[in-house]
Amino acid sequence: MQASKKLTEKVTWVGKVDWELERFHGDELSTARGSSYNSYLIRDEKVVLIDTVWLPYDKEFVRNLKDEIDLNDIDYIIIQHAEIDHSGALPELMREIPDTPIYCTNNGKKIIQGHHHQEWNFVTVKTGDTLNIGESTLTFVEAPMLHWPDTMFTYMSGENILFSNDAFGQHYATETLYNDKADDCELFEEAIKYYANILTPFSALVKRKIEEVLALELPLNMICTSHGVIWRDNPAQIIEKYLEWADNYQENQITIVYDTMWNSTRLMAEAIAYGIQLEDPSVTVKVFNVAKQDKNDIVTEIFKSKAILAGSATINSRYLSGMGSLIEMIRGMKFKNKKAAVFGSYGWSGEGNKLLAQDFAGAGFEIVTDGYRTLWVPDNDELVACQGFGREFVRSL
Repeated sequence: MQASKKLTEKVTWVGKVDWELERFHGDELSTARGSSYNSYLIRDEKVVLIDTVWLPYDKEFVRNLKDEIDLNDIDYIIIQHAEIDHSGALPELMREIPDTPIYCTNNGKKIIQGHHHQEWNFVTVKTGDTLNIGESTLTFVEAPMLHWPDTMFTYMSGENILFSNDAFGQHYATETLYNDKADDCELFEEAIKYYANILTPFSALVKRKIEEVLALELPLNMICTSHGVIWRDNPAQIIEKYLEWADNYQENQITIVYDTMWNSTRLMAEAIAYGIQLEDPSVTVKVFNVAKQDKNDIVTEIFKSKAILAGSATINSRYLSGMGSLIEMIRGMKFKNKKAAVFGSYGWSGEGNKLLAQDFAGAGFEIVTDGYRTLWVPDNDELVACQGFGREFVRSL
């Protein structure tokens, strides 16, 4: 049993904290600090449930909800996003209260039906539609592609709460629930990782939607997300971060990513990193082996960077597969305003560099130098030349 937690006199958290979660979106996203599936129960003159939890916890969710309230007292269900980590417990719940109206966007209805193949009592809403529940009114705001076509927010007057679904969230397990009770460093590490890996492709939409909501000048006491903490201490801080991250974000950082067969490309990467630091000690340099280290963490560091250097040995007239999978992820991120160059060792053909540069250019990076490659294992002279390449790269920025 997981206890409910009262947020205000009218709003209670009835979700699930998942301390065991290690991978999400299939195997696409690492979640080293777990996550939570936040569901909220509103008690006014009418009773409203906002979202459910992930499918593996459906029976547990309904059982706990029964401990909190007679299910027949629930007047409305709001599903802000149909993805299975939000709507997964819906079939188990609807077996108990099959006629309860489900409020969602038109796309939400289609996707819920596509997932669960049920003809429930759907009420579709659009931006500006309201639901009066007594002293408070719920206002719906469509937020398509943040990060699915069906996503919406719900604003609760009186309590001044924005139920933001996936926006402003993190995959971060915490029993203390609130942002001011969390470790600030961990929290923002997970928040930027979440943004970089999930919302980056939709940054232009993120910016426009936030500006649209801010223009309403709604009082805001709390942002209740679908994953991770609830923002109650200065909730505007995460909105400000999102506006910053959505605006072609970069720090004074260069990230070096490489894949290697016999460590030649690793030696080059380390020498290049040293050269960058010699040229400009103010630049943060981070180095990752893409075949061994977490690709979601690497994507986050690339998101933070003004430029990257990508290195690979050549195999079968291509670059190595670890680099290939990273490029495929990066292509989907649609990064803007980032520069790149390539490097690598080779034996008898050496096409890897050229193809690597082509594919990073195709992923939206500006290739700023011809790159650097070395034959076989770099000796001391070659490593000094790699340092020079690092210095030249900094100057090219």
